[in-house]
Amino acid sequence: METSEDKLNSRRSTLGTLALWVALPLALGILFSLMIPRPVIGLINLNDAIYSYSANDLIAQINYARDHPEVRAIVLLLDSPGGTVADTEAIYLELIKLRQSKPVVTIVQGMAASGAYYLAVGTDHIITSPSSMVGNIGVIAELPPEPVIQENIATTGPYKMSGTPRDSLLREMEMVKQGFYQAVMLGRGEKLQIGPEILLRGQLWTGSEALQLGLVDEIGSQSEAITRASQLALIRNYQVSDLRELTGLSEPFPYYFFIETPDGVLTPYPKAPGTYLLYIPPMDRRLP
Repeated sequence: METSEDKLNSRRSTLGTLALWVALPLALGILFSLMIPRPVIGLINLNDAIYSYSANDLIAQINYARDHPEVRAIVLLLDSPGGTVADTEAIYLELIKLRQSKPVVTIVQGMAASGAYYLAVGTDHIITSPSSMVGNIGVIAELPPEPVIQENIATTGPYKMSGTPRDSLLREMEMVKQGFYQAVMLGRGEKLQIGPEILLRGQLWTGSEALQLGLVDEIGSQSEAITRASQLALIRNYQVSDLRELTGLSEPFPYYFFIETPDGVLTPYPKAPGTYLLYIPPMDRRLP
């Protein structure tokens, strides 16, 4: 005959078996979840002009983000006056390709002028601080000299030394400007509160003004940009990583793009003549 103590032991054994069957899958689930890498929000910094060196760095980080599934969203941090036409367009096209699979949010942390704003309109959402400078949509170039004859130099054509006649350069600048405008219209569309007659006069606006004009989406901080990126990617429990470190890039070489005077003063002028999507502020003194 089964005693009450036997019944109690039987119940304890049954409960223990049930607890084991509940705890085992839970433990396996926790172990399995620990083996799955946490989603990553990648940070890409541009705090330099846009030229061959910085463009290669940015494209390498964009490619890393596109090729690694754990990187689920990107935050592009901008503080740049812009740069060369070709390098700006190259980065812009890579951003558009990246956005086909992953959201990209821009945070303007000082300046997104000219080519840097070109990049911003290629992202899903633009956030800026109230006093950041945004805009400067347009093109700038140094006109080539008029053809001259030099006794000690022979050329096979009048533009062999300058590369292009002045009127051709002006037409090229107009073409680049219209391409820039189309990128802005594609990225901002109905959000814009101004037309091309104001948009294309090359003006810089503060972040607060840019918000009113529809050039950006909101006023905020880097942490808010990261939160927005996580919302667009539909992820939680994520980690934030600097893609420069993950990509294994070396530290950027500073000031390579700009002219530096003999006494060490960095100027806002690029070293090479050319056509630029670049903001060049006025200077108080002439270059030596």
